[in-house]
Amino acid sequence: MNFEELFSLYPCYLTETSVKEGIDTIIAKHFNENNVQSVWKQCLHQIDLTTLNGDDTIEKVVALTTKVNDFNTHYPQLPNVAAICVYPSLVETVKKTLNKPIGIASVAAGFPASQTFPEIKVAECAMAVAAGATEVDIVISIGKFLEGNYQEVYDEIAEIKSAIHGSHLKVILETGALKSVENIYRASILAMAAGADFIKTSTGKITTNATPEATYVMCHAIKDWKEKTGQKVCYKPAGGVSTTEEAVLHYTLVKDILGNDWLNNESFRFGASRLANNLLSSILGQEIKYF
Repeated sequence: MNFEELFSLYPCYLTETSVKEGIDTIIAKHFNENNVQSVWKQCLHQIDLTTLNGDDTIEKVVALTTKVNDFNTHYPQLPNVAAICVYPSLVETVKKTLNKPIGIASVAAGFPASQTFPEIKVAECAMAVAAGATEVDIVISIGKFLEGNYQEVYDEIAEIKSAIHGSHLKVILETGALKSVENIYRASILAMAAGADFIKTSTGKITTNATPEATYVMCHAIKDWKEKTGQKVCYKPAGGVSTTEEAVLHYTLVKDILGNDWLNNESFRFGASRLANNLLSSILGQEIKYF
């Protein structure tokens, strides 16, 4: 891959100032019209319900999956979540317990730091899919990207994409570590060129996670990619999106930049653990702690 040519084809035209001004304009115009119950329900339907803790157990994951199974018995008027996301060793537990037609997502490839051997990354992703994962979330090799070693970053993504045999690949940029608008934009383009089905902001494991700025930049990269290639790449803000207002903010940016074609749970997800209960509380007008 000629990265000089790739980045010249997709130059980063955004600056910190233009991003801030763009966000402020969109939110001022459209936030209130989207901060309504129908959008809260849609955001609930777009959640990857996530547990990624060191003390996760089979019992805990069975309990979470059972709650997803039983959700529409308790709330028949509401849409279920989009997927359950766990560590690779717990994918089989979800598969055995789940009886609803939703996704099984697994973080993999040395998540969250991506600091392991490429062969192990590929093997772990393939094993997660063999265990039942329909979606795999990986982190780019951030250090290699920051030192300009774009080829290795690209090759890892492309090899993993090949190894997971058609399962959806979500590529996490860890935007809080990339620092600059240009780096976030370039990492988005690189990930899409390597075969990402989704590009995703964050792991939720560092201080700075999904921000409006990251959403704005990544959605513009997706828009530019679609205009030049005709390929639709999906989007997932993750980490730190826990309140209804935060979800609506990201939803508003995605809707304005990418349009209605992305406003569904096949094209736009939230990576969240606390968001589901907060959205339920907003929708039903009382505190809910179902999940």
